[in-house]
Parts: sequence; C-alpha cells; structure tokens
Amino acid sequence: MRVLGIDPGLRNLGWGVIDVDGSRLRHVANGVCTSAGPELAPRLLSLHHQLTEVLRLYAPEVAAVELTFVNKDAVATLKLGQARAIALLVPAQFGLEVGEYAPNKVKKTVVGVGHADKTQVLHMVKMQLKGAEIHGPDAADALAIAICHAHHARVPVLREMRA
Repeated sequence: MRVLGIDPGLRNLGWGVIDVDGSRLRHVANGVCTSAGPELAPRLLSLHHQLTEVLRLYAPEVAAVELTFVNKDAVATLKLGQARAIALLVPAQFGLEVGEYAPNKVKKTVVGVGHADKTQVLHMVKMQLKGAEIHGPDAADALAIAICHAHHARVPVLREMRA
C-alpha cells in the first residue's frame, strides 16, 4: 500500500509518501509545497497545483491528513482550515480514501508520547525510515502522518482476517 501523508499549512504544506508491506515501511519521497503572497485565493491555488503534481508523480493508494487544532487566533485557524481543505480535496479528486488524525495521535503512534516536539518526531521518523533524506520539519510531520495511517489502517484488516 502506498500512503501519502499531508501536514496542512498555508505557507508550508508538508507531504510524505511511504510504501507499506506488512510491518515494513519504506520511504518513497517527501517535500514541502510552499505558497507566498498576500492574496489567499492564489496561494490556495498554488498549493492545489503542487499537491496535484505530487499525486501524479507518486500515485498513492490512500492519503492521511492531520486534523486542525483550534488556537487562540481565529483568523489563523480559519486560514489553516482552508489549506487543510486543499489537503483533503486533492486526494479526493484522485479517488483516494483519506484518513484524518489528531496531532497527538500521530505523535503517540510515531514517538510513543502524545506531546512530543518536532525534534522527537523527526528523530523517530528517521529511525523508522532508514536512509530517508527529510526535507524539513513539515515533511517529517507529513511522513509521521503517513506512518500513523499505515499502523491504524491495518487494524481493521487484521480484525477481518481473525473473524
């Protein structure tokens, strides 16, 4: 199974692709889609185009996106939500199922601690995806989301096999 993980952001949208074969995880690619400028619509369009290209290049079978947390800045939260909509829309346009995970669930799955910092996430992603060159913290978070999905997406299959 090829999994695309997406860490939504309006300025930096991280993405990571892994292949999952049983309990084996293999790094395929990772990166960051960036947008700039004062106008929201062109920034969202730019993220849409870049993420669409990622899906065309790597042909994932499923995707996973981090859930948005609400912070004290309502405007920033709203803008993040709009970037998250792009992260959900593009895989849906390719007909993919999209899993959604809370940040604490991703961290607990990958690091073992729900309140791990970005350094710990990066370290554990590198440990689980040996030899991967990771293109920044947003890409590391996206790979962590993909790893989280790989672990949790297998659970229903295992339950069905036992029944």
